[in-house]
Amino acid sequence: MTGEPKVRNGWLDPALRREFEGLGLHYTVVERGSGRSGRELKNRLRDLSNRFSGPQAINLRHQPIVWAYRVFFRHIGLDPDEQPTPVEELAIERMRSGGFRSRSVLDDALTIAMIESHVALRALDADRVADAPGIRPTQPGEGLEGRPGELPPGTLVIADAERPLGLLFGATASGRGVQPKTKRTMLVAVRVKGVPDIAVEEALWLATGVMQG
Repeated sequence: MTGEPKVRNGWLDPALRREFEGLGLHYTVVERGSGRSGRELKNRLRDLSNRFSGPQAINLRHQPIVWAYRVFFRHIGLDPDEQPTPVEELAIERMRSGGFRSRSVLDDALTIAMIESHVALRALDADRVADAPGIRPTQPGEGLEGRPGELPPGTLVIADAERPLGLLFGATASGRGVQPKTKRTMLVAVRVKGVPDIAVEEALWLATGVMQG
C-alpha cells in the first residue's frame, strides 16, 4: 500500500446530530473496483477463520464497539437479536459455514476489516455518488431505487446530494453499490456513540490495504 488513505467526514442532518450523540459517517475512496480474490487473500481469510473461534463469536456482543452498535440499534427501533449488527452478521455466517467464505476482493476486504475492528463498513460505487455522502432521515414520498414502495418517513439512510443511497444498516439502492464495471470504490464507515475515531480510521485503512494488495 502506498501510504495511508485519506479519511473524510460525511455530513449529518442537524436534527440527527442533536438526537444521536456520536453518530457520524466517514469514508475514503479506493481507485479500483472489486474482482476475484487471489490465493494470498484467500489464505488470509482462511487464517482469520481459524483465529475466530466459536467462543469468540459467542462473546462478540459483549465487546465494547459491538455493544455500542447494539445500543444504537435499539435506539432507532431495531432489535439486534432479530437484525444483527454488521459484524455479528459476519460472525453468524462464519459459524454456519465453518469459516469466512471468499467471495471477491471487496467482500473479503470488508470481512477482514470488520472482524478485526468491529466497525460497520459498506461500499458504494464512488462514481455513482453525487458529492459527499451523509446520514439523514427520509422525507415523505422517498424510496430506495430497486425497492418497491416508499420508505416510512424518518427512515435513516445514507444519502448524497440527490437521493438515498441505502438504508443506514441494510439494503443499498440499486445501481449505487459496487458492480463489475465499478472503477472507484467508496468505503463507508458508520460511527455511533462509543466507537472511537481511531477504530473507524483503522477499519477504513484495513479495508483499503486489502483492496490495494
